[in-house]
Amino acid sequence: MHNERLFPYGHARDADWRTALSSTLEMAGPWVRGGTLGFLYVSDSFESDLPEILSALREETGVPHWTGCVGIGICATAQEYLDEPALALMVTDFPETAFHLFAGLEPYQPGKELTMGEADHPPYFAIVHGDSRTPDLPDLVRDFAGKMRSGFITGGISSSRANGAQLADTVVHDGLSGVTFSEKIAIVTRLTQGCSPIGPIHQIAEAKSNVIARLDDRPALDVFYEEIGDILSRDLQRAAGFIFVALPVKNDDRGDYMVRNLLGIDIERKLLAIGEYVETGQSLMFCKRDGSSAREDMERMLTEITRLVGGRRIRGGLYFSCLGRGEGLFGPDSMELRIIQERLGDFPLVGFFANGEISHDKIYGYTGVLTLFLDAPVS
Repeated sequence: MHNERLFPYGHARDADWRTALSSTLEMAGPWVRGGTLGFLYVSDSFESDLPEILSALREETGVPHWTGCVGIGICATAQEYLDEPALALMVTDFPETAFHLFAGLEPYQPGKELTMGEADHPPYFAIVHGDSRTPDLPDLVRDFAGKMRSGFITGGISSSRANGAQLADTVVHDGLSGVTFSEKIAIVTRLTQGCSPIGPIHQIAEAKSNVIARLDDRPALDVFYEEIGDILSRDLQRAAGFIFVALPVKNDDRGDYMVRNLLGIDIERKLLAIGEYVETGQSLMFCKRDGSSAREDMERMLTEITRLVGGRRIRGGLYFSCLGRGEGLFGPDSMELRIIQERLGDFPLVGFFANGEISHDKIYGYTGVLTLFLDAPVS
Protein backbone atom coordinates (compact mmCIF):
# COMPACT_ATOMS: atom_id res chain seq x y z
CA MET A 1 0.00 0.00 0.00
CA HIS A 2 1.20 3.52 -0.81
CA ASN A 3 2.53 5.71 1.91
CA GLU A 4 0.19 8.70 1.75
CA ARG A 5 3.09 11.10 2.05
CA LEU A 6 4.81 9.97 -1.16
CA PHE A 7 3.44 11.07 -4.53
CA PRO A 8 1.76 8.27 -6.49
CA TYR A 9 3.67 7.56 -9.70
CA GLY A 10 3.90 4.91 -12.38
CA HIS A 11 5.67 4.05 -15.62
CA ALA A 12 5.40 1.38 -18.32
CA ARG A 13 6.46 0.50 -21.84
CA ASP A 14 4.16 -0.82 -24.56
CA ALA A 15 3.68 -0.22 -28.28
CA ASP A 16 0.02 0.70 -27.55
CA TRP A 17 -0.36 3.82 -25.39
CA ARG A 18 -3.62 2.52 -23.89
CA THR A 19 -1.89 -0.56 -22.51
CA ALA A 20 1.06 1.51 -21.27
CA LEU A 21 -1.28 4.00 -19.57
CA SER A 22 -3.34 1.26 -17.97
CA SER A 23 -0.20 -0.41 -16.50
CA THR A 24 1.11 2.98 -15.35
CA LEU A 25 -2.12 3.86 -13.52
CA GLU A 26 -2.25 0.40 -11.97
CA MET A 27 1.25 0.96 -10.58
CA ALA A 28 0.30 4.45 -9.31
CA GLY A 29 -2.64 3.04 -7.39
CA PRO A 30 -5.82 4.70 -6.08
CA TRP A 31 -4.09 7.74 -4.53
CA VAL A 32 -3.86 9.48 -7.93
CA ARG A 33 -7.54 10.33 -7.62
CA GLY A 34 -6.91 12.92 -4.93
CA GLY A 35 -4.25 14.74 -6.96
CA THR A 36 -4.21 18.32 -8.19
CA LEU A 37 -1.15 18.53 -10.48
CA GLY A 38 0.38 15.75 -12.58
CA PHE A 39 3.73 15.51 -14.38
CA LEU A 40 3.62 13.39 -17.56
CA TYR A 41 6.52 12.40 -19.82
CA VAL A 42 5.92 10.34 -22.95
CA SER A 43 8.16 8.87 -25.65
CA ASP A 44 8.09 10.70 -28.95
CA SER A 45 6.46 7.63 -30.53
CA PHE A 46 3.32 8.63 -28.58
CA GLU A 47 3.53 12.31 -29.54
CA SER A 48 0.57 12.24 -31.92
CA ASP A 49 -1.50 10.43 -29.26
CA LEU A 50 -0.91 13.08 -26.58
CA PRO A 51 -4.36 14.74 -26.80
CA GLU A 52 -6.03 11.34 -26.36
CA ILE A 53 -3.64 10.32 -23.57
CA LEU A 54 -4.40 13.56 -21.74
CA SER A 55 -8.17 13.18 -21.97
CA ALA A 56 -7.97 9.50 -20.90
CA LEU A 57 -5.85 10.58 -17.91
CA ARG A 58 -8.32 13.25 -16.86
CA GLU A 59 -11.18 10.78 -17.09
CA GLU A 60 -9.35 8.01 -15.19
CA THR A 61 -7.78 10.14 -12.45
CA GLY A 62 -9.82 13.33 -12.16
CA VAL A 63 -6.49 15.24 -11.85
CA PRO A 64 -7.28 18.67 -13.38
CA HIS A 65 -3.79 20.01 -14.18
CA TRP A 66 -0.99 18.38 -16.18
CA THR A 67 2.43 19.50 -17.33
CA GLY A 68 5.30 17.66 -19.03
CA CYS A 69 6.62 16.98 -22.51
CA VAL A 70 7.85 14.51 -25.10
CA GLY A 71 11.29 12.89 -25.08
CA ILE A 72 13.25 10.45 -27.24
CA GLY A 73 13.93 8.85 -23.87
CA ILE A 74 12.02 9.09 -20.60
CA CYS A 75 12.95 8.01 -17.10
CA ALA A 76 11.52 6.97 -13.75
CA THR A 77 12.86 5.63 -10.45
CA ALA A 78 15.83 3.38 -11.37
CA GLN A 79 14.49 2.97 -14.91
CA GLU A 80 15.39 4.43 -18.32
CA TYR A 81 13.27 3.98 -21.43
CA LEU A 82 15.45 5.14 -24.29
CA ASP A 83 14.09 5.08 -27.82
CA GLU A 84 11.09 2.86 -27.01
CA PRO A 85 7.36 3.62 -26.55
CA ALA A 86 6.78 4.34 -22.86
CA LEU A 87 5.27 6.85 -20.47
CA ALA A 88 5.84 7.95 -16.87
CA LEU A 89 3.69 10.08 -14.59
CA MET A 90 3.68 11.43 -11.04
CA VAL A 91 0.73 13.11 -9.33
CA THR A 92 1.13 15.74 -6.60
CA ASP A 93 -1.44 17.02 -4.10
CA PHE A 94 -0.28 20.65 -3.80
CA PRO A 95 -2.99 23.20 -2.94
CA GLU A 96 -4.25 24.77 -6.17
CA THR A 97 -3.38 28.20 -4.77
CA ALA A 98 0.31 27.18 -4.54
CA PHE A 99 0.96 26.61 -8.26
CA HIS A 100 0.10 28.14 -11.62
CA LEU A 101 0.41 26.62 -15.12
CA PHE A 102 1.57 28.74 -18.02
CA ALA A 103 2.27 28.21 -21.73
CA GLY A 104 3.29 29.93 -24.90
CA LEU A 105 5.78 32.38 -23.46
CA GLU A 106 6.80 34.23 -26.58
CA PRO A 107 10.32 34.50 -27.95
CA TYR A 108 12.25 37.08 -25.99
CA GLN A 109 11.86 40.74 -26.89
CA PRO A 110 13.84 43.27 -24.86
CA GLY A 111 11.52 45.50 -22.87
CA LYS A 112 8.50 43.23 -23.27
CA GLU A 113 7.35 42.00 -19.88
CA LEU A 114 6.43 38.33 -19.55
CA THR A 115 2.86 37.88 -18.35
CA MET A 116 2.69 35.47 -15.47
CA GLY A 117 -1.03 35.37 -14.80
CA GLU A 118 -0.30 35.91 -11.08
CA ALA A 119 0.97 39.45 -10.81
CA ASP A 120 -0.20 39.77 -7.18
CA HIS A 121 1.74 36.70 -6.01
CA PRO A 122 5.21 36.66 -7.53
CA PRO A 123 6.08 32.99 -8.04
CA TYR A 124 9.07 31.58 -6.23
CA PHE A 125 10.31 28.79 -8.55
CA ALA A 126 9.26 27.03 -11.78
CA ILE A 127 9.58 23.73 -13.63
CA VAL A 128 9.74 24.52 -17.36
CA HIS A 129 9.76 22.69 -20.69
CA GLY A 130 10.98 24.37 -23.85
CA ASP A 131 11.04 24.02 -27.63
CA SER A 132 14.52 24.08 -29.21
CA ARG A 133 13.16 25.79 -32.34
CA THR A 134 12.16 28.92 -30.38
CA PRO A 135 14.30 31.93 -31.33
CA ASP A 136 16.34 33.44 -28.48
CA LEU A 137 15.48 30.59 -26.13
CA PRO A 138 18.48 31.26 -23.80
CA ASP A 139 17.30 34.88 -23.41
CA LEU A 140 13.76 33.72 -22.73
CA VAL A 141 14.98 31.28 -20.05
CA ARG A 142 17.12 33.96 -18.38
CA ASP A 143 14.33 36.53 -18.47
CA PHE A 144 11.77 34.09 -17.07
CA ALA A 145 14.08 32.93 -14.25
CA GLY A 146 14.45 36.60 -13.31
CA LYS A 147 10.68 36.75 -12.70
CA MET A 148 10.97 34.13 -9.93
CA ARG A 149 11.60 35.33 -6.38
CA SER A 150 14.32 32.68 -6.06
CA GLY A 151 15.76 33.61 -9.49
CA PHE A 152 15.71 29.87 -10.14
CA ILE A 153 13.97 27.55 -12.61
CA THR A 154 14.72 23.96 -13.68
CA GLY A 155 13.56 21.86 -16.61
CA GLY A 156 14.50 20.63 -20.06
CA ILE A 157 14.12 21.20 -23.79
CA SER A 158 11.84 18.56 -25.34
CA SER A 159 13.60 16.00 -27.54
CA SER A 160 11.65 14.47 -30.39
CA ARG A 161 11.86 13.32 -34.00
CA ALA A 162 8.52 15.06 -34.55
CA ASN A 163 7.44 18.40 -33.08
CA GLY A 164 8.63 18.30 -29.46
CA ALA A 165 5.21 18.79 -27.88
CA GLN A 166 4.84 20.15 -24.35
CA LEU A 167 1.95 19.93 -21.91
CA ALA A 168 0.36 22.75 -19.92
CA ASP A 169 -3.21 21.55 -19.32
CA THR A 170 -3.31 21.06 -23.10
CA VAL A 171 -0.80 20.14 -25.82
CA VAL A 172 1.35 23.17 -26.71
CA HIS A 173 4.35 23.97 -28.93
CA ASP A 174 7.03 26.68 -29.11
CA GLY A 175 8.38 28.91 -26.36
CA LEU A 176 8.37 27.84 -22.73
CA SER A 177 5.62 26.19 -20.72
CA GLY A 178 5.31 24.61 -17.30
CA VAL A 179 4.33 25.38 -13.75
CA THR A 180 5.34 28.05 -11.24
CA PHE A 181 5.26 27.40 -7.48
CA SER A 182 4.83 29.62 -4.45
CA GLU A 183 7.40 29.43 -1.66
CA LYS A 184 5.00 27.20 0.30
CA ILE A 185 6.30 24.25 -1.76
CA ALA A 186 9.57 22.87 -0.36
CA ILE A 187 12.00 22.23 -3.23
CA VAL A 188 15.73 21.48 -3.51
CA THR A 189 17.63 21.18 -6.78
CA ARG A 190 21.16 20.55 -8.03
CA LEU A 191 22.95 20.02 -11.34
CA THR A 192 25.61 17.46 -12.30
CA GLN A 193 28.04 17.90 -15.20
CA GLY A 194 28.93 15.09 -17.62
CA CYS A 195 32.38 16.52 -18.37
CA SER A 196 35.51 17.54 -16.51
CA PRO A 197 37.96 20.34 -17.41
CA ILE A 198 41.31 19.21 -18.88
CA GLY A 199 43.27 22.46 -18.67
CA PRO A 200 43.31 26.02 -17.38
CA ILE A 201 40.82 28.79 -18.08
CA HIS A 202 41.72 30.79 -21.21
CA GLN A 203 40.65 34.25 -22.30
CA ILE A 204 39.13 34.65 -25.75
CA ALA A 205 41.34 37.29 -27.35
CA GLU A 206 39.64 37.40 -30.76
CA ALA A 207 36.30 35.96 -31.89
CA LYS A 208 33.46 36.59 -34.30
CA SER A 209 30.02 35.06 -33.60
CA ASN A 210 30.87 31.39 -32.89
CA VAL A 211 34.37 31.32 -34.44
CA ILE A 212 37.39 31.78 -32.16
CA ALA A 213 40.64 33.04 -33.70
CA ARG A 214 42.84 33.62 -30.66
CA LEU A 215 43.03 32.36 -27.07
CA ASP A 216 45.37 34.09 -24.60
CA ASP A 217 46.78 35.94 -27.61
CA ARG A 218 47.81 32.72 -29.37
CA PRO A 219 46.14 31.04 -32.34
CA ALA A 220 43.11 29.15 -30.94
CA LEU A 221 43.98 25.88 -32.69
CA ASP A 222 47.53 25.86 -31.24
CA VAL A 223 46.10 26.11 -27.70
CA PHE A 224 43.56 23.38 -28.49
CA TYR A 225 46.22 20.97 -29.85
CA GLU A 226 48.46 21.59 -26.84
CA GLU A 227 45.70 20.67 -24.41
CA ILE A 228 44.30 17.59 -26.10
CA GLY A 229 47.75 16.07 -26.72
CA ASP A 230 49.40 14.35 -29.67
CA ILE A 231 47.19 11.29 -29.91
CA LEU A 232 43.88 13.14 -30.23
CA SER A 233 45.47 15.86 -32.39
CA ARG A 234 46.27 13.21 -34.98
CA ASP A 235 42.72 11.81 -34.85
CA LEU A 236 40.36 14.79 -34.82
CA GLN A 237 37.33 12.62 -35.62
CA ARG A 238 37.82 10.81 -32.32
CA ALA A 239 38.48 14.07 -30.48
CA ALA A 240 35.17 15.48 -31.73
CA GLY A 241 33.10 13.03 -29.66
CA PHE A 242 35.28 13.27 -26.57
CA ILE A 243 36.53 16.86 -26.25
CA PHE A 244 34.19 19.81 -25.73
CA VAL A 245 34.34 23.50 -24.90
CA ALA A 246 33.27 24.72 -21.46
CA LEU A 247 32.20 28.32 -20.88
CA PRO A 248 32.51 29.24 -17.18
CA VAL A 249 29.40 30.85 -15.67
CA LYS A 250 30.15 34.41 -14.51
CA ASN A 251 30.04 35.14 -10.76
CA ASP A 252 29.42 31.50 -9.86
CA ASP A 253 31.19 30.38 -6.71
CA ARG A 254 30.71 26.67 -7.50
CA GLY A 255 32.87 26.77 -10.63
CA ASP A 256 29.88 26.02 -12.85
CA TYR A 257 30.22 26.00 -16.64
CA MET A 258 28.17 25.42 -19.80
CA VAL A 259 29.40 22.70 -22.16
CA ARG A 260 29.16 23.30 -25.91
CA ASN A 261 30.12 21.17 -28.92
CA LEU A 262 33.15 21.78 -31.11
CA LEU A 263 31.64 22.28 -34.56
CA GLY A 264 34.73 22.57 -36.73
CA ILE A 265 38.30 23.70 -37.21
CA ASP A 266 40.13 25.60 -39.91
CA ILE A 267 43.65 24.13 -39.97
CA GLU A 268 45.13 26.79 -42.26
CA ARG A 269 43.83 29.80 -40.35
CA LYS A 270 43.97 28.01 -36.96
CA LEU A 271 40.33 28.78 -36.10
CA LEU A 272 37.88 26.90 -33.84
CA ALA A 273 34.10 26.96 -34.36
CA ILE A 274 31.90 26.10 -31.36
CA GLY A 275 28.16 25.68 -30.72
CA GLU A 276 27.66 29.05 -29.02
CA TYR A 277 28.13 32.72 -29.83
CA VAL A 278 31.09 34.14 -27.90
CA GLU A 279 32.74 37.52 -27.46
CA THR A 280 36.27 38.79 -27.00
CA GLY A 281 37.14 38.84 -23.29
CA GLN A 282 35.02 35.81 -22.40
CA SER A 283 36.56 32.84 -20.54
CA LEU A 284 36.82 29.35 -22.04
CA MET A 285 38.13 25.90 -21.03
CA PHE A 286 38.40 22.60 -22.83
CA CYS A 287 36.85 19.56 -21.17
CA LYS A 288 36.51 15.84 -21.74
CA ARG A 289 33.40 13.72 -21.49
CA ASP A 290 33.82 10.23 -20.07
CA GLY A 291 32.02 7.83 -17.78
CA SER A 292 34.34 8.14 -14.79
CA SER A 293 34.20 11.95 -14.59
CA ALA A 294 30.41 11.89 -15.07
CA ARG A 295 29.98 9.35 -12.27
CA GLU A 296 32.32 11.27 -9.98
CA ASP A 297 30.35 14.47 -10.49
CA MET A 298 27.04 12.62 -10.00
CA GLU A 299 28.33 11.41 -6.60
CA ARG A 300 29.33 14.99 -5.70
CA MET A 301 25.87 16.29 -6.66
CA LEU A 302 24.08 13.56 -4.67
CA THR A 303 26.24 14.30 -1.59
CA GLU A 304 25.33 17.98 -1.87
CA ILE A 305 21.61 17.32 -2.33
CA THR A 306 21.58 14.89 0.63
CA ARG A 307 22.94 17.70 2.78
CA LEU A 308 20.21 20.05 1.49
CA VAL A 309 17.45 17.49 2.14
CA GLY A 310 18.73 17.27 5.69
CA GLY A 311 16.76 14.24 6.80
CA ARG A 312 13.38 15.44 5.51
CA ARG A 313 11.26 13.02 3.51
CA ILE A 314 11.50 13.25 -0.30
CA ARG A 315 7.91 13.09 -1.55
CA GLY A 316 8.88 12.88 -5.22
CA GLY A 317 11.34 14.20 -7.76
CA LEU A 318 12.01 15.16 -11.38
CA TYR A 319 15.16 14.32 -13.33
CA PHE A 320 16.13 15.95 -16.60
CA SER A 321 19.16 14.32 -18.19
CA CYS A 322 20.91 14.96 -21.50
CA LEU A 323 20.35 12.61 -24.44
CA GLY A 324 24.17 12.34 -24.52
CA ARG A 325 24.22 10.77 -21.02
CA GLY A 326 22.32 7.63 -19.97
CA GLU A 327 23.74 4.34 -21.20
CA GLY A 328 26.45 6.08 -23.26
CA LEU A 329 28.12 7.51 -20.13
CA PHE A 330 26.95 5.35 -17.24
CA GLY A 331 26.55 1.93 -18.82
CA PRO A 332 23.52 -0.35 -19.34
CA ASP A 333 20.65 -1.37 -17.04
CA SER A 334 19.53 2.22 -16.27
CA MET A 335 22.72 2.78 -14.24
CA GLU A 336 22.42 6.60 -14.19
CA LEU A 337 18.97 6.36 -12.58
CA ARG A 338 19.99 3.51 -10.29
CA ILE A 339 22.86 5.57 -8.83
CA ILE A 340 20.28 8.18 -7.75
CA GLN A 341 18.10 5.48 -6.15
CA GLU A 342 21.08 3.87 -4.38
CA ARG A 343 22.16 7.18 -2.86
CA LEU A 344 18.82 8.83 -2.05
CA GLY A 345 16.56 5.80 -1.52
CA ASP A 346 13.41 4.57 -3.21
CA PHE A 347 11.22 7.61 -3.93
CA PRO A 348 8.92 8.51 -6.85
CA LEU A 349 10.94 10.00 -9.71
CA VAL A 350 9.96 10.82 -13.30
CA GLY A 351 11.55 12.83 -16.10
CA PHE A 352 13.07 12.63 -19.57
CA PHE A 353 16.23 12.79 -21.68
CA ALA A 354 16.40 16.34 -22.97
CA ASN A 355 17.81 18.29 -25.86
CA GLY A 356 19.29 20.77 -23.36
CA GLU A 357 18.79 21.01 -19.60
CA ILE A 358 17.63 24.11 -17.73
CA SER A 359 19.00 25.04 -14.32
CA HIS A 360 18.97 28.39 -12.53
CA ASP A 361 18.70 30.73 -15.55
CA LYS A 362 20.67 28.89 -18.26
CA ILE A 363 20.45 26.08 -20.80
CA TYR A 364 23.15 23.44 -20.29
CA GLY A 365 24.32 20.40 -22.24
CA TYR A 366 25.49 16.95 -21.05
CA THR A 367 24.14 17.64 -17.56
CA GLY A 368 21.62 16.02 -15.24
CA VAL A 369 19.26 18.30 -13.27
CA LEU A 370 17.60 16.79 -10.19
CA THR A 371 14.71 18.59 -8.47
CA LEU A 372 13.15 17.15 -5.29
CA PHE A 373 9.87 17.99 -3.54
CA LEU A 374 10.19 17.65 0.23
CA ASP A 375 7.85 17.45 3.19
CA ALA A 376 6.93 20.95 4.29
CA PRO A 377 9.07 21.99 7.27
CA VAL A 378 7.31 21.70 10.61
CA SER A 379 6.23 25.22 11.59
